[in-house]
Amino acid sequence: MVPEPPPHDACLFLDVDGTLIDIAPTPDAVDVPPSLVAALQRAERALDGALALVSGRSIDQLDRLFAPLSLKASGAHGAEFRFGDGDARWAKAAPIPAPVFDELRALLRNFPASLVEDKGFSYAVHYRAAPDTGPRLHEALGGFLAARPGLGLAILPGHCVYELKRPDIDKGAAIADFMDRAPFAGRRPVFIGDDVTDAPGFLAVRARGGLAYSVGRVFPGVVGTFAEPAAVRHWLAGIGRPETA
Repeated sequence: MVPEPPPHDACLFLDVDGTLIDIAPTPDAVDVPPSLVAALQRAERALDGALALVSGRSIDQLDRLFAPLSLKASGAHGAEFRFGDGDARWAKAAPIPAPVFDELRALLRNFPASLVEDKGFSYAVHYRAAPDTGPRLHEALGGFLAARPGLGLAILPGHCVYELKRPDIDKGAAIADFMDRAPFAGRRPVFIGDDVTDAPGFLAVRARGGLAYSVGRVFPGVVGTFAEPAAVRHWLAGIGRPETA
């Protein structure tokens, strides 16, 4: 099924990396076309504000990527939120104690090609530069968490990345939190994602009678698939234009 423009009563939830922007060798190396920023602003206006980013990145990272916009957003896989326009934030979990990050970095010296991000509420351990180390890295991270059960973290695999996060917090729960609030409440949710980390989001929108789309590959429950992020950007650019308004 070729993705169609969202229905007039829709609200739109968008993953970022691999969905809106192309995956890069490192998280800081991504490219955000100015046309994408303009398209997001136009789509948000066309949907009466019912657009949110639902990302593994922190909200601070999202703001830097899409400046000058401050979009409604959920960051760190559903651990933090900005429900309105502005700086007000709401967290669903306490940040991980700072010393844990130093301990994790010490472990990762055994994996010199890895890259770790501290997202405050979760960690992302990237191994794109050495994909053959994935199984050994997974085992090491499992041992790291097993030795620290009080953290309550679990490993969530993604595209050459292991997310260390609370298992009870995910993108599906994040979408549900948005759907309980204006301007999302009462609208039909549409979610676009590209990875296994987005699977809870696909399920959440389908449970509410919405539409789920994937990027690059087919996931259970999706009604259509975009070939690549460029196709998502092209689709998004059509929302709110005079000919599609």
